[in-house]
Amino acid sequence: MSTTPPSYKGHRYPVEVISHCVWLYFRFPLSFREVEELMLERGVIVSYETVRRWCPKFGQDYANALRRRRPRPGDKWHLDEVFVKINGEQRYLWRAVDQDGNVLDILVQNRRDKAAARRFFRKLMKTTPSVPRVVVTDKLRSYGAVHREVIPSVEHRAHKGLNNRAENSRQPTRQRERAMKGFRTVGAAQRFLAAFSGISPHFRPRRHLMTATEHRTEMIKRFAIWV
Repeated sequence: MSTTPPSYKGHRYPVEVISHCVWLYFRFPLSFREVEELMLERGVIVSYETVRRWCPKFGQDYANALRRRRPRPGDKWHLDEVFVKINGEQRYLWRAVDQDGNVLDILVQNRRDKAAARRFFRKLMKTTPSVPRVVVTDKLRSYGAVHREVIPSVEHRAHKGLNNRAENSRQPTRQRERAMKGFRTVGAAQRFLAAFSGISPHFRPRRHLMTATEHRTEMIKRFAIWV
């Protein structure tokens, strides 16, 4: 994960405009043209092509910065895999979240087998600076085989009913996938979802557990650490 702050050299728009456009695109199911229209309503003239360039250039940097400032992940990890349509073909989005719904890592792959599970486990352990107390998955046998190989000392619970946290946290991804009418390539899906999984959850606190006042206070804090 890069720790180098993004460079705005050569950009004629101020940081506030760039970061606001990126926030709009990753936080809400908007197209680049819709972001352009919202900015025009605010009196800022920026083309959708410019917004299209900003989002992949700055989105991952913003997501990385938010992840660095995020508290240490919980000790109970939920892993699952869900199919996504990419250029009309079925691929798989592997995801890991902690018990609070924080996305730990994602990986788009072509298969749903032991090799894919091993690749995801190793990527997850490399990018997450902690080891869980327990890992919860569905009953896909590949999880058990790779768990014994990569992190045998960690408790593994394989039960579909226990993995609702991972299944519920995929809803924003599904909503965005529909709005974008799917992804064109595996690489494009990986790049978008890697940034999306770092930015979108930051602005989605567990609203159902808060009063209106608590929610507003929490959102003010989260906006304060945005770019």
